[in-house]
Amino acid sequence: MAAVDKYNVESAEILANSALAAPIYEQLLTIFPTAAKYWRQYVEAQMGVNNDDATKQIFSRCLLNCLHVPLWRCYIRFIRKVNDRKGVEGQEETRKAFDFMLSYVGADIASGPIWMEYIAFLKSMLAVNTQEETQRMTAVRKAYQKAIVTPTHHIEQLWRDYENFENSVSRQLAKGLLSEYQPKYNSARAVYRELKKYVDEIDWNMLAVPPTDSCKDQMQWVAWKRLLAFEKGNPQRIDSASNKRIIFSYEQCLMYLYHYPDIWYDYATWQAKSGSMDAAVKVFQRALKALPESEMLKYAYAELEESRGALQSAKKLYESLLGDAAETTALAHIQFIRFLRRNEGVEAARKYFLDARKSPSCTYHVYVAYALMAFCLDKDPKVAHNVFEAGLKQFMHEPVYILEYADFLSCLNDDRNIRALFERALSSLPQEESIEIWKRFTQFEKTYGDLASMLKVEQRRKEALSGTIEEGASALETSLLDLISRYSFKDLWPCSSKDLDHLSRQEWLSKNIGKKVDESALSNGSAMTDKSTSAPSGVPTASLKVLRPDTSQMVIYDPRQHHGTTVPSNTTTAILAAPNLSNPMATVGGAASNPLSNPIVSMVDGVSSKAFDEVLKATPPALSAFLAGLPSIEGPAPNVDIVLSICLQNDYPTVQTKKATSLPSQRTAGPAPSTSDLSGSSKSHPIPSNSSFRPRDRQLGKRKDQDRQEEEESTTVQSQPLQRDAFRIRQMQKARGGSASQTGSVSYGSALSGDLSGSTC
Repeated sequence: MAAVDKYNVESAEILANSALAAPIYEQLLTIFPTAAKYWRQYVEAQMGVNNDDATKQIFSRCLLNCLHVPLWRCYIRFIRKVNDRKGVEGQEETRKAFDFMLSYVGADIASGPIWMEYIAFLKSMLAVNTQEETQRMTAVRKAYQKAIVTPTHHIEQLWRDYENFENSVSRQLAKGLLSEYQPKYNSARAVYRELKKYVDEIDWNMLAVPPTDSCKDQMQWVAWKRLLAFEKGNPQRIDSASNKRIIFSYEQCLMYLYHYPDIWYDYATWQAKSGSMDAAVKVFQRALKALPESEMLKYAYAELEESRGALQSAKKLYESLLGDAAETTALAHIQFIRFLRRNEGVEAARKYFLDARKSPSCTYHVYVAYALMAFCLDKDPKVAHNVFEAGLKQFMHEPVYILEYADFLSCLNDDRNIRALFERALSSLPQEESIEIWKRFTQFEKTYGDLASMLKVEQRRKEALSGTIEEGASALETSLLDLISRYSFKDLWPCSSKDLDHLSRQEWLSKNIGKKVDESALSNGSAMTDKSTSAPSGVPTASLKVLRPDTSQMVIYDPRQHHGTTVPSNTTTAILAAPNLSNPMATVGGAASNPLSNPIVSMVDGVSSKAFDEVLKATPPALSAFLAGLPSIEGPAPNVDIVLSICLQNDYPTVQTKKATSLPSQRTAGPAPSTSDLSGSSKSHPIPSNSSFRPRDRQLGKRKDQDRQEEEESTTVQSQPLQRDAFRIRQMQKARGGSASQTGSVSYGSALSGDLSGSTC
């Protein structure tokens, strides 16, 4: 495989499936050294041709780094095959091989078959005399007792087998042993149930590749971190040997997250905190073998060695960092100087600095770091000043170095040399690179200078930067923002934030006065976020970059539209441009809020309309009546009192009656106007066709005639058939004969009374 494509999983799988020769397996395992399935294929290929020597060599290379149950079962199969013909001596070798295997993978949740195979092997061992029989039974009992306290998939089967075994030996002895191990078994079984949840999230066929941004890799990282956290907090911590489970989990994790430095670091630090410093050192050594270019792990390893007093090992690690790229080598110089200063003294650090400054990889960072070290740790400002001056000869073109030097001089209260430093830097730096120096110089004079020097430096700054793209020709003009920056201190300002934003906008407009500015850019403030905008010295940039919404792009929200479907702007304009003259809010509010009579719905695509119709058909009558009675509203939420009044003044239908179904035929004889018709609003209270005007008449079969008559007399005006209301008919006739300028309104009563009154004026 090509170097660029060497971690391509698909290519590796194809190559593994077609592998017939050892060189192909070697090529794969060089790239994926922890791929247990490839090791297993490789060793099975050698076992198939009875190449025992090659098989043993392969097992010696992979077993300790691949704690994978199928691979280890392949190993024990090979051992049994080799030793079966050796008699008693071969049995002893096989038993040792089983013990060796269980010491490494016996804690695996999938190790149940291994325990069962081991116990079966012990039972099959020949016993010549009573002593050997006793030893054999004792070995079987110990194996069972270890297996039943290990959380595996076969823990329940192992417990049943153990019960049968003890009862077959001695029922009297079995009672005591089973009662002793029952709580331990119950605890292990509870741990297994919790452990299984974390294990099921892990992909055991995953190949170890460098970290990527893929969702699968990230989810596997999370799954392993959860499993490790569970093992560290495992409630089944009966003795110190429980740490073996954590070690086993880390080792298994590294089979799949082999290229993740954070896993190596966590493993090593856990070993160190557990008191196993030698084990932590071995983990770091393996980590650097897996990730030889990881500077993070080298620093972590050096830190561990220094903390335990192994200074020579730490020194070698720092020296190994000095041969990398220029930027990383500069950092290595700095960290090595600090290491020498901590452990070998001031003179050793000074001597190394004098050598490091001659290196081509030495940058201004090394000068700054050593100068500050001499000033703060060695309490020697003279040496620090000399170091800064020496670096100035080489790094005068670095604005950051100039500013660091200025900060150092500020700590010395040396305002005279600070001004001299700024003047020297501004005389040598190009115009584009001097912006930050001018800002710091101006800020220094505002803070520590007199009024004349303050104004003089501001004017010089404007003249010097007037030709830059950032400042422009308008920089020569005096701005009120300059005054604000002069008389501000940290987060204290001589004006309000509103005034500051207003002045900042004016500043931007003055700089772009010759350009054509889009009106929408001014309305939403997007022009203020232009990258070329710069704040005056001392003015916070956060206040200049206020993002505001573009209200010209807002549309009426309709939840029935599909994502990405927009309502044509002319539709909304038409709705807003043709208001109901008798009730101006009825058209806009009703159209935008009423879920059953929104005119915008007709503009949605056919799929949305059809889907909404299906929803309406499936809506219960009571819910339809409730939705129909909701008033038109303004804003995102209705008035609670109005909604309560609507609920209190209506009795919503619960059962469909014959009288309700015959209602449309009654209305066809002569359509009568509703209350909203008389008042000029036809959309405030739309009534669906399946709702009843007299909901209380649904219970006629359960009441007496007298009760029904009293109920009809107490029915509200809205539920009465309008064609029988002589007063309303007269009001209709008056309304038809009235002038065109007549207006109407609908007013709601209190939430307690629930009265709804219609009036015309």
